[in-house]
Amino acid sequence: MTERVPQAPGSSQGKDVRSLWPRIEPLLARVTKPARYIGGELHAASPVHEPGRVAWLLLYPDTYEIGLPNQGLQILYEILNERDDALAERAYAPWLDLEALMRASGLPLFSLESHLPASRFDVLAFNLSAELTVTNVLNMVDLAEVPMRAADRTCEHPLVVVGGHCAFNPEPMADFVDAFVMGDGEEVVGELNQVIGDWLRSGRPSRGDLLKELAMVRGVYVPSLYEPRYEGGRLVGVEPVVPGTPERVEKRTVADLDAWPYPRHQLVPLVEVVHDRLNVEVFRGCTRGCRFCQAGMITRPVRERSEREVSRMVREGLAASGYDEVALTSLSTADFSGVEPVIEGVLDSAAGCPGAPPVSVSLPSLRVDAFTVGLASQIQRAKRTGLTFAPEGGTWRMRRVINKLIREEDLYAALDAAFSQGWRRVKLYFLVGLPTETDEDVLAIADLSKRCVEIGRRYHQNVTVVVSVGGFVPKPHTPFQWFGQDTGAEIRRKVILLREACRGARGISLRWHDPDASVAEGIVSRGDRRVGAVIEHVWRHGGTFQEWSEHFDLGLWQAALDACGLSLHDLVHREREEDEVLPWDHISAGLHRDFLWQDWQDAQAEEAVTDCRWTPCYDCGACTDGGLEHVVASPVPPAGGSQGTGQDIGDARVPASLVRGPR
Repeated sequence: MTERVPQAPGSSQGKDVRSLWPRIEPLLARVTKPARYIGGELHAASPVHEPGRVAWLLLYPDTYEIGLPNQGLQILYEILNERDDALAERAYAPWLDLEALMRASGLPLFSLESHLPASRFDVLAFNLSAELTVTNVLNMVDLAEVPMRAADRTCEHPLVVVGGHCAFNPEPMADFVDAFVMGDGEEVVGELNQVIGDWLRSGRPSRGDLLKELAMVRGVYVPSLYEPRYEGGRLVGVEPVVPGTPERVEKRTVADLDAWPYPRHQLVPLVEVVHDRLNVEVFRGCTRGCRFCQAGMITRPVRERSEREVSRMVREGLAASGYDEVALTSLSTADFSGVEPVIEGVLDSAAGCPGAPPVSVSLPSLRVDAFTVGLASQIQRAKRTGLTFAPEGGTWRMRRVINKLIREEDLYAALDAAFSQGWRRVKLYFLVGLPTETDEDVLAIADLSKRCVEIGRRYHQNVTVVVSVGGFVPKPHTPFQWFGQDTGAEIRRKVILLREACRGARGISLRWHDPDASVAEGIVSRGDRRVGAVIEHVWRHGGTFQEWSEHFDLGLWQAALDACGLSLHDLVHREREEDEVLPWDHISAGLHRDFLWQDWQDAQAEEAVTDCRWTPCYDCGACTDGGLEHVVASPVPPAGGSQGTGQDIGDARVPASLVRGPR
C-alpha cells in the first residue's frame, strides 16, 4: 500500500468561505459513484453561515452509502439545524479514487451541503460506531487540513469531537480527539454548542480554557486533561491533571424519547444506500443481559417511546419520505411492548389509502422468544422483509454462559411461525470464540441449523437458512471485558470445523467474518492510549477502509504493534485480572464494576440472570445511580415471561439452581 504523508495543516484564520464545487465537479467524471459527493437529498438542510452560529460538520468515517442511514448523525443534524445559534452540514469518507485526486490537486475535505472546506467549520464531529473505522477518522482529519494530533491545534482550528458506542473506550484515539461525548447526544449537543458559541463570541481567548469548560459538561471527556500512568509496562491509572476536572466521566442518558422525536424529516438519498427505508426508533436500552453485548450494557435503562408517538412518527415519516418500507429499530424490537398494535395500525392505515403502494414493516432486531405467529402474520401482510434471528450460541450451555436465554424450542417455534406465514429464507447469527466454548458447542451450530431447515421443509420444498458466524471480540463495560480473546488461528479452526459439519447440508448457506479482522478489532476495542501510535502507523502505511474485507490487512496492524513495541498477546489475547486497571475505568457507562465482575463469575459458572424489567433490581447501577428507571409504554410482562420468581425465561423453564437472583 502507498504510504500516506499528512497534508500541510491549514489555518482557519481567514478561512475560505467559497464553495469548492468548481474544483470538485471536474473530478466527479473520473470516480465511481459520483453521486456520493453532490448532496441535494430530500430534506437536506441549506444552512446559512453567518456570525453567531456555531458551524458543525458531522462526519461518518465510512462511505456515503454506509453512513447516510446512521440515525445518530441524522438526529443531531436536525437538532442543530433547528437552533438559531447553530448550523450543521455533513461529510462522509471519500472513496480511494476521489481521495487520490483530492490529494493530487490539493483539494481539502468538503461538506456535502455547501461544498465548503472542512476547516471552515468550528466543530468536526465524528460518529464512531465501528472499531476499524478509526484510521478513516485520521484520514478525514488530515484531508481537512487540520493537525492530526490535538496538542498541535490552535484556537484557529476546528474542534475534533467523537461520539458513538466506540467512544466508551476513548483511549486509543485520545491523542487525536479534543473531546469525546459519552451516551445520548440529544441534550448534550445543545450544551456543547452553548459553551463553544460563548467562546467564539468572546474572541477565542484560549483553546485550553475552552477545553476546560467542555470538560465541565456532563458526559464530555477531554483527554488532554487526563494523563495515563504506567508501571512495568502496565496501565495503573488514568487521572485528571487539571484541578476541578471530574475523576470519572458519566454518560448522558435521555429519559423521555417522546420529547425527542427525531429525525422528523429523514434524509432520502438520491442513490442506493444500505437500510434504504424509513427508520423509526421504538426504544433504547436492553435489560436482557446478554454478557457479550456492549450496546445492551451501555444503553441501559430501557426507554420506550409510546405507541402513539411511534405511530405518529411512522405515519408522518412515510408521508414525508415516500418510502414504502419502515423499520422499527431497537436492540430487540419484538420486545417493544406495543409492537403488534403499532404494526397493525401502520398496515391498516396504508391499506386505507386507495392507490398507495403497500407498506411493509421490518423488525431488524428480533428475539426468537418474543416472535410469535401473530407477529409473523402481521409483518407479512404486505411484503415479506428479511428475518434475522441471533441465537449466538449453539448449545443451551453456551447460551447460559453468555446469558442469551433462549432454548432450542424458542428458536424452532419462531421459525415455525415464520415458515408457516410464507417465509422461505431466514438468517441465523452465531458467535464463535466465546468464553468456555468447546468444539461440541461449535458443532452444535450445524445441528441446530439443520433442524431449522427441516422445520422449513414442512411448509416449502426449497428453504434457505443463512448461517452467519462472527468471531467474538470482548468489549468494554461488559462482563466479558476481562476475557482473553481467541486468536485468529483458533477462530479459523473453529470456522473450518463448522464448515465441514455443514458440508453437503442442503438448505444451509454458511458465511463467516474474517477472523483476522476480529483480532484487529480487539486491538482497538480494549487498547490503552499507547494504541494511538499503532492506529497512526497503520494509517500512514495506507491502512484506510479496514472495515472493508478487500482492504483489510492484519499485517499492517502487526507491523504497527512491532514498531510501537506493543504485544498482540498483551492487548488482545491475555485474560485480565479482577483488580487490574482497565483503560476505560475513568468512563462510566452507568454500570458498577463489581456487578460486571460478578456477572463474569456467573458466566463461568453457567448461571443465568433474568430480565430485570420483570424482576427485582440487580443494582447494576444504570437506574439507581442515574436517578432513572425503565420506561415501558405498556408495563405488562410477556406471556410466559419472567416476572416474579425470575425462573421462567421466554418460553423455557430454567432450573432455579441456574438462576442468580437479585442482590
